[in-house]
Parts: sequence; structure tokens; C-alpha cells
Amino acid sequence: MAVVEVGTAAVSPADVVAVASEAAAVRLGADALVAITASRRAVEALASATVPAYGVSTGFGALATRHIAPELRSQLQRSLIRSHAAGAGPEVEREVIRAMMLLRLSTLATGSTGVRVETAQGLAALLSHGITPVVPEYGSLGCSGDLAPLAHCALALIGEGEVRDASGLRRPAAEALAEAGLAPVELAAKEGLALINGTDGMLGMLVLALADLARLMRSADVAAAMSVEALLGTDRVFAEDIVGLRPHPGQLTVAANLRLLLEGSAIVASHRGSDCTRVQDAYSMRCAPQVHGAARDTFAYAGVVADRELASAIDNPVVLADGRVESNGNFHGAPVAYALDFCAIPVADVASMSERRTDRFLDVARSSGLPAFLAHDPGVDSGHMIAQYTAAAIVSELKRLAVPASVDSIPSSAMQEDHVSMGWTAGRKLRRAVDGLATVLAVEVLTAARALDMRAPLQPGSATGAVVRLLREHVAGPGPDRHLAPEIEATAGLVGTGAVVAAAESVTGPLA
Repeated sequence: MAVVEVGTAAVSPADVVAVASEAAAVRLGADALVAITASRRAVEALASATVPAYGVSTGFGALATRHIAPELRSQLQRSLIRSHAAGAGPEVEREVIRAMMLLRLSTLATGSTGVRVETAQGLAALLSHGITPVVPEYGSLGCSGDLAPLAHCALALIGEGEVRDASGLRRPAAEALAEAGLAPVELAAKEGLALINGTDGMLGMLVLALADLARLMRSADVAAAMSVEALLGTDRVFAEDIVGLRPHPGQLTVAANLRLLLEGSAIVASHRGSDCTRVQDAYSMRCAPQVHGAARDTFAYAGVVADRELASAIDNPVVLADGRVESNGNFHGAPVAYALDFCAIPVADVASMSERRTDRFLDVARSSGLPAFLAHDPGVDSGHMIAQYTAAAIVSELKRLAVPASVDSIPSSAMQEDHVSMGWTAGRKLRRAVDGLATVLAVEVLTAARALDMRAPLQPGSATGAVVRLLREHVAGPGPDRHLAPEIEATAGLVGTGAVVAAAESVTGPLA
């Protein structure tokens, strides 16, 4: 089993994916143990002082004016976790919860939170044993951290609530911990607060979404190339000297990919002569580098935000290097929330362009000689008519999901927390949007492959032909109408896993 070491330096996006999606185990680095021990001394000094310290010897939020007697402080931390584990709704996905736990552990490992070593090690042990707290979807406002989701994680750490064990079985946390040989953690001063006061849920969703989008954007380029080819479009508009007149990095990258993907296509070559009367292709074909490229540039910016957040230590109060413990506002999720919302816009737009290319295949007035709806016997058969409906329905939903969550704010905690980020909500809707994009691209790939087969005896290029051959291992070629939903699902799996891109890359080499 792979093991990710968590130290005082930032974890990488690849580490997050390894732990969240690939079940890698976790261990604390020696530097983290030193840093955690040093910061704990500062918290213990505050706990014994007569001056009130937020979260150590006071209540929380609007209750921060209440001084808590020493004999009640352990109860204070337990009460915080129990009361804040107040989520509702369906379970959050396992990979999101594991990402959230890893990122909270990463902050603990910096020595900026004042927890004890055994508490940090307890969180690492949950990850390594595959014990995943059950976290409901609703409860975070994205400010003062992802409080409710993280509290559900902390609840499992103290042996309460429910978890999924390594096999996926839902069971009481105490039972799963005992079976794994783990003892529940008895929280000490400030530890409850340190376990829940971070942007880890929304950040985890951003990192995971960006990893998915890196695959999907290459799939989008492959789909676009297949459509341009099968719709008898030109590759001349993707020439390096033309796209170079507007040197956005993403645009240049996508155009280079399209040139590689269309290289050697007999179908493209068949209409290059002077007898071709088409002056310009439709925007959904001609402008693929501009739209796909702008999306890539947006995701690159979001990646910068994610990297900065991965390098952050978020808690309130925070333990500084000189031993001071100070209140702050670093838990506000605005930077991550904006990035999550920003990403949802190009996801919707790339899907919208993909659906428009799909639709062109089905209209005899725009498909350059293909049968209506790519049907085997139009009228008797409906071909891909309703596959386009499915893509259109998803695109409509993606447009709604592109409406930003971060422009909203609902005051909470008796107006102490009077402006919140809604970053968790932005993350939840981006995850749904990413799934929708994968399906829309799958419908385009499925439709374009059928059209390429119908162009026979003309043959597609080697790269796009490799994608068609891959698809035919899972989905039959043109013929009378069949149950189409399983074919869309199978193609979506090939798009989402990167298999479609891998097939093309077996000819082109790595696409950017």
C-alpha cells in the first residue's frame, strides 16, 4: 500500500488524490512531530494562565465571552464536536471525506494549531485503516471552516457517530475503531476547535475537481477533433501561426492537440480541394481552441489558488512560531469559494459547445450528407435523437450550477459570523458539474464515432481511429436502434477514466 508522509511542508495535489481516491495510507513525518510538540506547549501555557484565550478557556462563536473553568474544558471540547456535528442530507462521497481529513491533518502537522501528537496520529490512523466518517452533505457555510463536515470527522475520532469501514460497511465508530485496534481520542484544551476550523472540505473538492478536469479537458479535445473530422470541418484554423496571433496559453495548447489528433486524416483531406464550397465552419468547431483553451486557463488559475491553500495553516486561534496564540480570519473560505465558482463557468461552457457539435450530426441540413439523426433507417429508427436530449438536459443543469454560490451569505452565530463564503456549497455544485461534463462529452464521442463509421470507405486519422476502435470494444457500431443508455454509460466511463485520451495518445504521444 502506498504511504503519504505528512510533514510541515504542504501536501501536493497528487498526495491528496492518492489518499482520497487511491486509498493511500498516511504517516506523520518527524518534522511534524517536533512542530506539534512545540506548539502544544504554548497551548498548555495558555490553558493554565488567568487571561482568557479563545477556544482554550472560553466558549465559541457568540459564546466566546463565557470563561470556562479548568475542570470543564475537556467537556467543552467534546461538547463542541457533538453540537457541531449537526449535518443533514445524503452522505458525502468517500473521496471527499478522505481528502478533507488529510488536509486537516496537514494543518495539524504544521504545528500551528496546538493539538497533541496523539490527536494528530489518531486522525492519520483513521485514514490508514480506511475508516471513513459518515458526513452529511449540508451543514457548512464555508466560514469558521467547514464546521459541520469536519465535526462529523472529529466525532469518529472520539469514538462516536457512524463510519464506513474499509469494506464500505456502515457501522458505529466505536465498533470500527475497536476492531482496528484504535482507541478513541480524549480531547484536551483547544483540540476540538483545531479539528474543525479549516477550509479542508472545500479545498479537497477543488483539488479533486481539478484532477478530474485535467483528464476531461484532454477528452474534450479528442471529442472536438472527432467531430470536426466527421462533420467535414477544416483543420486549417488550428494552424500554429493563426492561433499564435492570440497567445493565450490554453488556446495554443488545445490547437496543438487538435493538429496532432487530426494528422493524417483521409476524411479531412477529402475536402481540401478547390471544389469545397464551405468558407467557414460553425463556431462550435472553429472556436474549440478558444473555448477549451480559456477553460484550461481558468483551471490553471484555480490550481494556483489550490496550491496556496495547500501551503496554508488554517485555524483560529493560531499558534505562531514565537509561541503567541492569536485570533485571525484565515478560516474564511472566500479564496477557495471564488475559485470553485469560477471553475463551474467554463465547465458549463465546454459542455455547451460539445452539445452543439453533437446536435450538428443529427440535422441533415448541417451534417454534410449523414443520415437524419445518424439513424440506420430514419423514421423506423431514431438513432441518436434522444442522446442529444440527454446532453441538452445536462447542459441546462450545468448552466444553473454555474451560478455562483459565493455571492450569497447568511449570517450565523448570533451575528458574530455575519459574512460567510458558502465555499462548501460551491464545491458540491462543482462536483456535480464535473460529472455532467463527463457525460456530455461521452455523448459527443459516441455520436462522433458513429458518424466516422458512416463516412466509410473514407478512414479517420490514426488517433481518432484508435478512439473508435476502443469504443467498439464496448459499444457496437452503426445499426438498428438499440438500448442507448448503457452505451452512454459505458462511454462516460471511458471518458472519465481517461481511456479515450489514452487511446488517442497511443498514436500521438502525450497530449498537453
